[in-house]
Amino acid sequence: MAELRIKTLVKRFSQASGAVLALDGIDLDIPSGGFTSIVGASGCGKSTLLRIIAGLEGDFAGEVSLDGRPVGGPGLDRGMVFQEHRLLPWLTVEENVAFALNGPTPAEVRELVSEHLELVGLGSFAKAYPGQLSGGMAQRVAIARALVNRPRVLLLDEPFGALDAMTKIIMQQEILRIWEAEHITMVLVTHDIDEAVFLGDQVVMMSARPGRVKAVLPVSLPRPRDRSSPHFIDIRRHIFGSFFAEAEETFAYAI
Repeated sequence: MAELRIKTLVKRFSQASGAVLALDGIDLDIPSGGFTSIVGASGCGKSTLLRIIAGLEGDFAGEVSLDGRPVGGPGLDRGMVFQEHRLLPWLTVEENVAFALNGPTPAEVRELVSEHLELVGLGSFAKAYPGQLSGGMAQRVAIARALVNRPRVLLLDEPFGALDAMTKIIMQQEILRIWEAEHITMVLVTHDIDEAVFLGDQVVMMSARPGRVKAVLPVSLPRPRDRSSPHFIDIRRHIFGSFFAEAEETFAYAI
């Protein structure tokens, strides 16, 4: 079943020189409990699409719905992790995670925070401050904060883009472990095709601006995935080929 549905989505931004068409006619179904990766060139509108799903960006045409209910603004049913961890440096790790909670009793807050810090492997760092953490650890705290309200959907906006190569691989494995533990719908925006194929049940390929859905490619590889397997390489090559062809067409047109 499709939990998150996007129909004929159009988004324009107003600038001094005139309106800019960022997204044009996006139609997309995101299955419940699945892992969807969205890839595209810089400026294609993929982060804008994620912000619209999160309710952080309004003034669009078309429909975005979750479980049949229109998305009209931010909600606890959707959590979001950004490329920068955005932790408050004057708060401890546990205080940063608790900051997202509103309503539970103090005892419930302590239990939820402890549970989610254990989920991301940082139970022993509850009293630490963000400045005392590595980049990967800080992103784990950001993930715990996004999950603490038990959202239906976790939105990931290039969350590992600022990490070094080895830490990125570790974090990719960690987000899969969390996805499998939480049975949550995940939507990842990335410019890293290898990451998109490694993580996604389906890879949504977007065209250059204005952003349109070029294709939705199912990834039926068993998990854990071997990045060196022939099938993995074939999928990655297919996506690369699609984007290189588009780039060549754009370059030829510009000439």
